[in-house]
Amino acid sequence: MAETVRVARVAKSYGGIEAVSDVSFTLNEGETVALVGHNGAGKTTLIKLMLGLIRPSAGTVRVLGESPAAGEFAARKRLGYLPESVSFNMALTGRETLTFYARLKRAPRALVAELLDHVGLTDAADRRIGAYSKGMRQRLGLAQALLGDPKVLLLDEPTTGLDPALRRSFYHIVDELRSRGATVLLSSHALTELEGRADRIIIVNRGIKIADGTIEELRGIARLPTRIRVRLKDDDAGRAEDWLKQAGGWRRINGHVLEIDAPPEDKIMLLRKASASDAPVTDLDVIPPTLDELYAHFLGAQEVVK
Repeated sequence: MAETVRVARVAKSYGGIEAVSDVSFTLNEGETVALVGHNGAGKTTLIKLMLGLIRPSAGTVRVLGESPAAGEFAARKRLGYLPESVSFNMALTGRETLTFYARLKRAPRALVAELLDHVGLTDAADRRIGAYSKGMRQRLGLAQALLGDPKVLLLDEPTTGLDPALRRSFYHIVDELRSRGATVLLSSHALTELEGRADRIIIVNRGIKIADGTIEELRGIARLPTRIRVRLKDDDAGRAEDWLKQAGGWRRINGHVLEIDAPPEDKIMLLRKASASDAPVTDLDVIPPTLDELYAHFLGAQEVVK
């Protein structure tokens, strides 16, 4: 995959406060990357550096082969950006607003109606934005970010204010862009929502990158236990109790449901025991460490190091 963004040993200070410190990563074509961290972790600062809205105090940023900090940043035409808090002229309609941004970006005006339909705003296209709900304004912001078929899409808390159906629609749009080779960076607090949707996770805290990898790679590094949950057959209580004494380590959730936290080295062995032909088990679930748990682990590990 070709590289689209390179952030190399970047730092950004505001007075005596260091918002970002010695951060490095690359983003590639056809990749969706989740940028995860608390408020104040440095996520928005990194996005502004990639957009060229601010200059780094140290290090370099390259986007589509150019420096965003340069006076002429032609690559900006191939960038899409959705800020955390969208703001529009409330007196204009959705169609007028999107037409205005299409002119700024020199994108075909024919795209306006298509994008409004894409984000579910066709029926509200000629209504003034002052009458839009927060979710509708968010959808209009997404349509603005998609103008010009961007090669790099930077989305800061993109699903804020969207209902579950529209969130699914949003991620369908993201998948379409990725399939066409676009790079998508999602900055979000909605960790559960990002699981299974991002190719990579970058975790930042206090301006420092503390983890970077696929969710499977992060699970391998963290070595957190996998939760195995079984349902015992209820027609042979005596055999179930005998098996439970031999298996050891299981805790009972209710009458017939047990679970155990399996270390990585014991997971396969425990699964074999629970799925053996003589095990009084009627159902089995395997629950790997979630992104929420991984996030908490890496933040905790950073505190220990300090």
